[in-house]
Amino acid sequence: MKRNLLTLAAIGALALAGYAFAEPQGGFGGPHGGWHGQGPGLAMGHLTKALNLTAEQQSKVQPLIDQARPQIVAIHKDAMEKTHAIMDKTMSQIRPMLTPDQQKKFDDLQKARQDMRNAMQEMHNAMSEQ
Repeated sequence: MKRNLLTLAAIGALALAGYAFAEPQGGFGGPHGGWHGQGPGLAMGHLTKALNLTAEQQSKVQPLIDQARPQIVAIHKDAMEKTHAIMDKTMSQIRPMLTPDQQKKFDDLQKARQDMRNAMQEMHNAMSEQ
């Protein structure tokens, strides 16, 4: 049971981290709108380096990446919202099954999870302001 709770908490933290870094402003690639540096498979810097793209190729590939970015961000955001909803529902079903001592620890884990969510949101907001 304890391992399952830790697994759920870890998944939540990873999911939140993924959300923060997938955002177009200040995400992978920094303040230039994301994905221009090193990052996911569609990162221009990664493609340029790995495939030795010419300047002409880069000028043709970049608009494709720019077009895909908002779609990918929207899908990621939707997935994160659904993930959070499932995790919240699951946690609310688990809590009543626990002893009072376990509930205390569980509540502490929940608070830590919420604190992580808040911190990730603050980081996202700060990166969006750049």
